[in-house]
Amino acid sequence: MPRFCANLSMMFNEVGFLDRFAAAAAAGFTAVEFLFPYEHPPAVLRQKLDANGLTQVLFNAPPGDWSAGERGLACLPGRQQEFRDGFQKALDYADALGCKQVHCMAGLMPAGVSPLTLSSLYAANLAWAAEQAQRAGVMLVIEPINHRDMPGYFLNTTEQGAAVIEAIGRERLGLQFDLYHCQISEGDLTRRMARLLPLIRHMQIADVPDRHEPGSGEIGWEYVFARIDALGYGGWVGCEYRPAGDTVAGLAWRQRFHV
Repeated sequence: MPRFCANLSMMFNEVGFLDRFAAAAAAGFTAVEFLFPYEHPPAVLRQKLDANGLTQVLFNAPPGDWSAGERGLACLPGRQQEFRDGFQKALDYADALGCKQVHCMAGLMPAGVSPLTLSSLYAANLAWAAEQAQRAGVMLVIEPINHRDMPGYFLNTTEQGAAVIEAIGRERLGLQFDLYHCQISEGDLTRRMARLLPLIRHMQIADVPDRHEPGSGEIGWEYVFARIDALGYGGWVGCEYRPAGDTVAGLAWRQRFHV
């Protein structure tokens, strides 16, 4: 049976962020992920985790100016020091929260910069970050994101992500395999999953096309969940979806698909 963790940035929005830890635990989750922790002191977040018996599975390194539309710094020329400072901050949070995985967002492709330049800078930044993460006992992961939701995002396909991982080393860099993004960008979900399994460190789910809970769209989840088990994937599966209505009511998909 897949191990599901709740994404607190998207789920349980009926209550404030710090109250979502208790809401997730009450709904039966034993682990959580979220986009960014940086609005709250690490000690506050750790208290929420401990009080509710939760494991912190994943969060993102600082993405630049999110409110201004930035979606990561790793491929952006002239931002290397900001990238490094932000990643060190992420590792400090990971240590405080006992989190063993950090996702690094690539960024949006700036106009007028050659793809070769972006690729070289992206690889150099990831190689540096992967080395720092490995020293800290943390796995760095990267996630391909579809261009419908995030136009111009540098890392768009699983094949592109796999090539970067193999270049840097799968022992230092892993794939965050998001089934929602993969279905939109590439399709052929379970075959890609099987082929990429040695690189996959984390999975995330949401249905297509509206990014709601499993069973609300086109993906055949009964088959997908069975394949995750059959392939022997032992990592966490993040519920990174926007509930179509009440979060707890929407969790009926777990009974529907016997997970």
